[in-house]
Amino acid sequence: MMSTLGGLQRYFRVILLLLLALTLLLLAGFLHTDLELLTPLFGGEAEGPPVTNIMFLKTHKTASSTVLNILYRFAETHNLSVALPAGWHVHLGYPWFFLARYVEGVGSQQRFNIMCNHLRFNPPEVQKVMPNDTFYFSILRNPVFQLESSFIYYKTYAPAFQGAPSLDAFLASPRTFYNDSHLLRNVYAKNNMWFDFGFDPNAPAEEGYVRARIAEVERRFQLVLIAEHFDESLVLLRRRLRWALDDVVAFRLNSRSARSVTRLAPETRERARRWCALDWRLYQHFNRSFWGQLRAELGPRRLRGEVARLRTRRRELAVLCLQDGGAPQNRTQIHDPGLRPYQPGAADILGYNLRPGLDNQTRRVCQRLVRPELQYMAHLYSLQFPEKPPKNIP
Repeated sequence: MMSTLGGLQRYFRVILLLLLALTLLLLAGFLHTDLELLTPLFGGEAEGPPVTNIMFLKTHKTASSTVLNILYRFAETHNLSVALPAGWHVHLGYPWFFLARYVEGVGSQQRFNIMCNHLRFNPPEVQKVMPNDTFYFSILRNPVFQLESSFIYYKTYAPAFQGAPSLDAFLASPRTFYNDSHLLRNVYAKNNMWFDFGFDPNAPAEEGYVRARIAEVERRFQLVLIAEHFDESLVLLRRRLRWALDDVVAFRLNSRSARSVTRLAPETRERARRWCALDWRLYQHFNRSFWGQLRAELGPRRLRGEVARLRTRRRELAVLCLQDGGAPQNRTQIHDPGLRPYQPGAADILGYNLRPGLDNQTRRVCQRLVRPELQYMAHLYSLQFPEKPPKNIP
């Protein structure tokens, strides 16, 4: 009799647990509750400590400066080591292939936690600097708009751009301006993202070659973000790294004012896709795989909820931290010289003003969110190598 009662009690407990789980799911559906809170109950999300060994291949003009800020903040907050450029340098040997000796302190420190400065990918040398369990990721942008941004940003640097009166003129007859023999100075003018991954930007876009190089990227990189879908990218990155929401919330950095953005005619866009055919194939492939991963791991409804949470938190931090209603400002309007971003070529790069009167702790958090790339790199360098002369950032 007692064993029968015990069996019934266990049976009713199971029924109650199932009813409770069903109720929670229904509430989540009706009230749009964050399903992330429920997934541990059903074993639906990977558990474990946050990922701290990370290599980010920082491609050019792809919103990568904002990703860099996220990684720098995480490193500083958690006292992690960053593979920083040695001496007075600001890049890790770019545009030459990366070598381990370009990293400050590489001889005295066996491995670093985070690598994210500009470099041309060279896997054997990167592996000398980063641990075996490193998480590799990168970011791509539609090459039409990436090239438009590069033309403005590197107009006075790349020989191919210097002689062209406009991007329209350049793309109407690119061989008039572009010379293969000037490759290292012209890397921004053709298939720049392909070049950053370590491949030949002047190679013919033959099917077998392209497929082999894309497969190589897939083998080495666990995730490739898409700049046009930046918030969705941050949601997926946060999930893969098992980080907190505030770790990936960011303000847009190194962006241009609207007046320095060129509107491209449809025929110019098509010419850009043909000229940067290798970048176009790379972008098309990883844009498809990116959305496939989002559908498989989150689904449309949960993705919308996660993106909404991210944007809500960004607005909250903007209200807390930023003056001028949170709007980015041009260089002449930024009060703190330490928060003025680098101004290259014809680009008008925007930055932010912090709200006056912030307490010290809040100001420190807010300053990290808006500190420009070069200043943040110099700041981390001084923290990691206090015995060395600081980097001189004009």
